[in-house]
Amino acid sequence: MREAQLQAANNSKNGAVIVVGGSAAGLLTAAKVAAGGREVRVLDAKAGLDPAPRSLIVTHHFREQLRDVASSSIINEIRRFELFTDGRSAEVALRRPDLIIERARLIPALATEARKSGAKLSFDSHFLGLAPNSNGLRLDLETAGKREELHAGHVVGADGATSRVGRAAGWPPVETVPLVQAIVRLPKDCRPDTTRVWFVPDDTPYFYWLIPETESRGALGIIGEGSGQETKRRIERFLEKKNMEPLEWQGARIPVYRKWVPVERRIGNGKVFLVGDAAAQVKVTTVGGIVTGFRGAQAVADALLGSDKSRELRALRRELDTHWLIRKTLHHFQQKDYSYLVDLLNSATRDSLGEIHRDHSTRLLWTVLRRQPRLVLLGLRGLLMGRRSLGTKPR
Repeated sequence: MREAQLQAANNSKNGAVIVVGGSAAGLLTAAKVAAGGREVRVLDAKAGLDPAPRSLIVTHHFREQLRDVASSSIINEIRRFELFTDGRSAEVALRRPDLIIERARLIPALATEARKSGAKLSFDSHFLGLAPNSNGLRLDLETAGKREELHAGHVVGADGATSRVGRAAGWPPVETVPLVQAIVRLPKDCRPDTTRVWFVPDDTPYFYWLIPETESRGALGIIGEGSGQETKRRIERFLEKKNMEPLEWQGARIPVYRKWVPVERRIGNGKVFLVGDAAAQVKVTTVGGIVTGFRGAQAVADALLGSDKSRELRALRRELDTHWLIRKTLHHFQQKDYSYLVDLLNSATRDSLGEIHRDHSTRLLWTVLRRQPRLVLLGLRGLLMGRRSLGTKPR
């Protein structure tokens, strides 16, 4: 007993870090902090490293963030987008390709990197709560059916949009929306390097997408509001309309960014941090959170290693706020608004969309508005339409 108490005190004094949740952002945080010389342990509630498959589309910035680790999860490259609405269409060619990655490959690759850096991974470890102790923080767990106590200097909550760590440390709940996608056979007229996007505001204020995984199959998905069952019924009707059969289904609840979530709280002598979905670090225009979650992971790793995190967090906040502004503009568009939007995409505007990726949204927004000023009036109309209801929960 005395030996366990001494070990707990040493862990807290030495600034040991516990990451709760084997998410992409959590594992990257663990790898970076362990590589910096800190003792790191990752706790995951699952029985083993077996992430659910899900196809994701990211910008080429993903490669710059992960370098060699990125390659194992990339399954395709996208070089153009086709946008459809009410009989109209527009094509945007990308100067540098977007990447289709498979989450079931990404998580194991990041776990391997975390282990190489010195982090320890523990499974079947269910977080129950935390409290301050004399040197740092005490974590209450249930591991393999038995209660356990761990001690650390700092804790990182990387346990998703319903983060138990966040709730235990006093953060408010994060709002979520359903994402549902079906794996389908790729239509013969769809090129494997082309993503299709349909704007159907009667079904969703977001959009449908078809992202090719290979030359023969792709993922057709929708971001909905409300229940996942209703969202699935809508995509089933859309699939029937497009004469596509679902081969398998994928889904998740995705956090919605509405305002900046501070990533750090002090509890007693320790600190608690949030990264990724737990901090709603998601682009609300597309509900994509890999690149932004990795930026949050870098900032938290910098803080834990004693570097300045403020620059990265300021840039991330500006990025997420810009996406929120765009979402507020689009969220109450009607079909005629999307038709007009597609009509306004002149060659200069399309060039901007192809040159500047969506993880540089502030630069992209102002460049597009400069090249097509009429978008300003359309955007103002969208903001006025949504002024009353946006800022409340989704319809």
